[in-house]
Amino acid sequence: MNVRRRLISGSAIAAVTALGAGTLSACSDGGAGFGDTGKFDVVASFYPMAYLAERIGGDHVHVTTLTSPGQEPHDLEISPRQIGGLERSDAVLYLKGLQPSVDKAVDQSPVKTKIDAATLTTLEEHGTEAGGRAAEHEDEHEGHDHEGEDGKDPHIWLDPVRYAEVAQGVGRAFEKADPDHAADYKKNTAALVKQLDELNTDFGKGLAHTRSRVFITTHAAFGYLAERYGLTEEAISGLDPESEPSGARVRELQRLAKADGVSTVFYETLVSDKTAKTVAGDAGLKTDVLDPLEGITKKSRGRDYLAVQRANLKALQSALGSK
Repeated sequence: MNVRRRLISGSAIAAVTALGAGTLSACSDGGAGFGDTGKFDVVASFYPMAYLAERIGGDHVHVTTLTSPGQEPHDLEISPRQIGGLERSDAVLYLKGLQPSVDKAVDQSPVKTKIDAATLTTLEEHGTEAGGRAAEHEDEHEGHDHEGEDGKDPHIWLDPVRYAEVAQGVGRAFEKADPDHAADYKKNTAALVKQLDELNTDFGKGLAHTRSRVFITTHAAFGYLAERYGLTEEAISGLDPESEPSGARVRELQRLAKADGVSTVFYETLVSDKTAKTVAGDAGLKTDVLDPLEGITKKSRGRDYLAVQRANLKALQSALGSK
């Protein structure tokens, strides 16, 4: 294996990012088992990146994730142990713009192979509203509080098409960094992209005909998914899942729910459902889970990316009144 081991002084370094795991057996420890494994050692920032790394790397890689299962990735702070582990790794994969401490650590890291998933596809600006109606009625929302407009939305993995583009870029990076196993990386990438293409087809068909095209979420994570399938996401909060909505925003959503035939307020697995239940209760709506796939936990409706995304599709079909 043509992988040069790097031992660096204990100065900086830090976090990296995302490559993947189907079962996450190698990367569920949040930091144990870094480097020197005899395989191509990859540090991933959080689950969607870890999933890519393990699916593409197969038996040739050892993947360690910086974000523990159940940990909110936006809140990650890199530990000295993780910094030391990164120093012993062969590659890091992360998604710039999602985890500030990871971005800073990667900038300071001397590790040769750095893979920023954000450079492998296109990113857009999203606020509390994203999707079809946001584009069609942009002028009508002048002055509307669109959180996150100063930055790009990092939640690209929730769009199967963009995620497939990232997978292809990761595959190429692995081939270059570990050429002895390039053929296997290419084969594994093609197999994963085929599955993501099938997932995209299922979403497209499953959401083609629905009673409503609008869904409400607590966290503005599903803008790319909404745009891909002609939906409109209305988020209670912005791109930061911990941000508090204003009273005006809550009242606006309740009006929109009535006007657009919204039946459900979605919340996610890693953040409290209190806000969703408050909005839903006042408007007489149901609540359900729409998983942003930032981490797999016991509460997840599925054991890997593909299974959870299919559960998300079923939840959307039910809430939107799929015909």
